[in-house]
Amino acid sequence: MKRLMLLVALLLPLGLGAQQNVGFKKSNVEPVVVNADRSVTFQVEAPGAKKVAIRGDWEANGGQGELKKGDNGVWTYTTPPLPSEMYTYRISVDGQMGLAPGNPFSCRDVGNLFSIFYVNGGNGDYYQVRDVPHGSVTTTWYHSDILGMERRLNVYTPPFYEKNQQAYPVLYLLHGSGGDENAWLELGRTARIMDNLIAEGKIEPMIVVMPNGNPSKQAAPGETTDNLSYKPAMSNSFPGYKDGSYEKSFTEIIHFIDNRYRTLADKAHRAVAGLSMGGFHTLYISLNYPDYFNYVGLFSAGLDMSAIDTTNPMYANLDQKLSDLKRSGYGLFWIAIGKDDFLYDANQQFIDRMKKQGLDYQYVESTRGHIWANWRAYLLQFAPLLFK
Repeated sequence: MKRLMLLVALLLPLGLGAQQNVGFKKSNVEPVVVNADRSVTFQVEAPGAKKVAIRGDWEANGGQGELKKGDNGVWTYTTPPLPSEMYTYRISVDGQMGLAPGNPFSCRDVGNLFSIFYVNGGNGDYYQVRDVPHGSVTTTWYHSDILGMERRLNVYTPPFYEKNQQAYPVLYLLHGSGGDENAWLELGRTARIMDNLIAEGKIEPMIVVMPNGNPSKQAAPGETTDNLSYKPAMSNSFPGYKDGSYEKSFTEIIHFIDNRYRTLADKAHRAVAGLSMGGFHTLYISLNYPDYFNYVGLFSAGLDMSAIDTTNPMYANLDQKLSDLKRSGYGLFWIAIGKDDFLYDANQQFIDRMKKQGLDYQYVESTRGHIWANWRAYLLQFAPLLFK
């Protein structure tokens, strides 16, 4: 009897855990429907609500709309036709903003969660899983002597990497302020982009390294020894923000990758690119180590130097470093920014500086501003230019 009671006691927590979501029922209301003309209809079941609104990242109507209540208590709103893209949005019910009820798919951007959906027929196709050979993503840790800590990064290896002995070129892909080593995977959809571009023969198979660009943080929020006491925030609130320590330590990442993975470990087969803060990091990493990278990509780069200590050895003597880069040589210096981006003027000033130095570059100007829709599109354009 005692053994039976002990067995019941041991199994009881398992039974309770198994019952935790037993009451889940799928709603009959479809939260998001992409229509044949690429307009999108949202539905929210909230019979007691007085006002329901939507805020998304599409351009039409500034991404805003008010849902109308039907007789069945379901609120509805339909957008104009939208370009193919991955979109994020949130729903406000009587002033309380949050995830869309009934939509189980979401992603985190800094400290906010957003519901997501796709519109097909263009760029959005590359951000989704297709029936093609898939690469692998490994989350791994390396030690930084310069930063004095164990740090985490994500590494994409192309399809069949595990089955062959081939060595591959490497793209180092850097996130923006408020991001971390997961940003390019979750918001940038990098692994899916790489899989789909490789399958179409549009890019050379490559390794993609996505490090954490916050020098005082080991990893993404919730993944460090601080655990849940480290909450997401913009990077300028962290120690080490644009103080040169990250750029100085970057060769440690390169050496770790070259020792751990089958890389073509030379300048001709390395690229570095980044968005916003990561574009700032990209510029100064490439300038301080001009013999490391043959391809450089600035995506909406954070080149406003008004709050930067330009006497810092990593940031000082910009013109001289540009001259050194020119002498060292490079295959591609690629700059892209949206015409409505708040960093537009700073990027134009930097381009003028390159012109005066006689440095070659390629420039892409898109619509809109400082948004992931642009940065994903830039990766789609930049990656096919690499390692040719």
